[in-house]
Amino acid sequence: MTPPPDAALAVADSAPPSWSLPGSLAVRLVLLVALAVAWSGAVSGWLVARASGQEAVRRMVDQQNDEVEVFARLLSSKIEQSQKVLRTVAAGITPDMLDMPSTLEWLLQQGLPAVQFFDSILVARQDGELRVNLQNGRFEKSSSLEPTARDALRRTMVEGKPMVAELVTERSSDARILFTMPLHREDGSVLGVVAGALRLQSQGLLPVSMAVPPRPDTRLVVFTRDGTILSHSDPARVMGQVRGEPGLGQVFAQWLAQDSPVVGHGATQVLPAHIVSMAGMPLPQWLVARVSDSQALLAPLKGAQRRAWGLAALVIVLTAATLALLVLWLAQPLARLRDRSRGLLAPEGQRGLSAPWPRAGGEVGALVRVFEGLQAQRAQQQRERQTLEGQFQSILDSAPVGILIARGMRLEAVGRQACLMLGYQPEELRGQPLAHICGTGPECPESCSAAQAAFAAHGAFTGDLCLRRKDGSSVWVRAQGRAVRADAPQEGSVWMLEEMTVAHEERRQDAWVLSHDPLTQLDNRQGFEQRLRHLLDGGGLATDSAPAPLDGLGGTISGVVLFLDLDHFTVVNDVAGHDAGDDVLRHVARLLEAQVRQAGWAARLGGDEFAVVLPGCSSTHGLAVAEQLRAAVQAWEPVYQGRSFTLGVSIGMVVLEPGLHDVASVLHAADMACYDAKRAGRNQVVRRAVQRAALLQ
Repeated sequence: MTPPPDAALAVADSAPPSWSLPGSLAVRLVLLVALAVAWSGAVSGWLVARASGQEAVRRMVDQQNDEVEVFARLLSSKIEQSQKVLRTVAAGITPDMLDMPSTLEWLLQQGLPAVQFFDSILVARQDGELRVNLQNGRFEKSSSLEPTARDALRRTMVEGKPMVAELVTERSSDARILFTMPLHREDGSVLGVVAGALRLQSQGLLPVSMAVPPRPDTRLVVFTRDGTILSHSDPARVMGQVRGEPGLGQVFAQWLAQDSPVVGHGATQVLPAHIVSMAGMPLPQWLVARVSDSQALLAPLKGAQRRAWGLAALVIVLTAATLALLVLWLAQPLARLRDRSRGLLAPEGQRGLSAPWPRAGGEVGALVRVFEGLQAQRAQQQRERQTLEGQFQSILDSAPVGILIARGMRLEAVGRQACLMLGYQPEELRGQPLAHICGTGPECPESCSAAQAAFAAHGAFTGDLCLRRKDGSSVWVRAQGRAVRADAPQEGSVWMLEEMTVAHEERRQDAWVLSHDPLTQLDNRQGFEQRLRHLLDGGGLATDSAPAPLDGLGGTISGVVLFLDLDHFTVVNDVAGHDAGDDVLRHVARLLEAQVRQAGWAARLGGDEFAVVLPGCSSTHGLAVAEQLRAAVQAWEPVYQGRSFTLGVSIGMVVLEPGLHDVASVLHAADMACYDAKRAGRNQVVRRAVQRAALLQ
């Protein structure tokens, strides 16, 4: 039997697909895995290549350092051997022989075999006369002696110690080194000097066999302190200057600039293209250097590294591909969960058609249970929300005042009294902007604009508004608006409306104008004194036959009068201007009126002075109300022209006791109490009693 199409569709939806396309998270994970593998492989390969290169350079440095030190010691031993041979020759010459040239010549030719070690022998007396000039087995005249040799003989006699002279000639084929040894008498004084010369390339110094075969990647160079090359892998460079040697010239220039002494141990410096090792021979002041082309020496290592990099890249690609496939396979339960969770966003009537939640373990199973719990909570919250909406609407409909709730600048909820006041049905007002109900007729001043500006500046408004009914007529209301969040008044607000069209008409009469302040709409000083006199004359005070309530100390009272003077109000006037000062006075008036309207009344006596009367209030409760008013003013920080201002209020309080009838005495006592609060540091409440003489009037 073939199932109906709807049943087949349900079966198809409930069966999990064999493969779900991965989402962006899985794709990002795959890319992250591939990048991590590539990065780790590249970094590891670079570190290995760098370490191997550094190790190869270190080994070459150690090897070169050892080579130049060994070569320097070997050459130094040859110098010492030559000096020992010359010392043997000097030991065979007696002082008498210097006066007998024939005997001395015979001794040098036949009597001393050590003479054969040198290419030439020179003997001079203390007076500088050259007695013997034996050159290659033949005696030459003293006039043929070179100036360099004469200078070396003279220095030896003057200093009285052996020395190794500089090169005797500048021709590479006949370059010789002169060794000198002083001849001493028995008392130690110098009686002459004997010198032996060796050709530079002789067997006793630097034979050709000691030279390193020429190679393009390394050179062994022996040179003097002044930079004259004595031995080189390239014979053509002998007697040249070391400053022209690539790599070595730079190191030699630095060595000369530091005026470093010639020492026997080796030192190596690694340059970008060369590795230069140098070691010295202190006695002849010579230096031995090995210069290697680092790029040529490291070429085999770099070739091996390139091959290793190719293999590493192949391994990285294969590893990244394997891990990417593994991540995609592991992400399949999550992809199926994504496909199933989309049903949560389906309309209420279509959620039943969604496929069931997949069953899996681990994190996916935990997420499935969370989604199922959220789905159940969503249904429960929907039911609770509907219940709360019904209760909330019942409260709005049963409230004795009109209530408007706005989100942003649009109406969201409307109470029954507000609808009756404005002549609308609730659904006609929901979603409408607040400006829709603002009065625009000639009988309405710009009250809505003033309210909007005050609300934007202070996050609250209390005052009279002229609104427009559905039929176009105007209605005056006393409005109290507060932001749901003080730090974000644009997010939402709550407004309570009381119709006061009749009271507004009364305000237009002359009697009301005479007794009220036009700026704050509060009683002025004249109206305040009239109402207070009526209270003191018995309109609200206790009499002897009707005792007043007890205060906290056990006495009877008839009420409380508060005298308020704003602190730092002149700063607002001076900095922000009188318009800002007027706005502060209006706001403070609304604040006082909102706090005491159910228990008394407020008045503006003039300037920044206000008064509050609380009939039938105890002194304890009066202090609490005064402190509440002080804290409310202090908590308000108006902002004008981009600057924030901090206000305070000093409050003087007097208690209206029975038998008190003089309004002037009450106001004077309250004013003095306020003055005491000013002197005590401002922004505080001070209580003061009315003088007894006033009670007896």
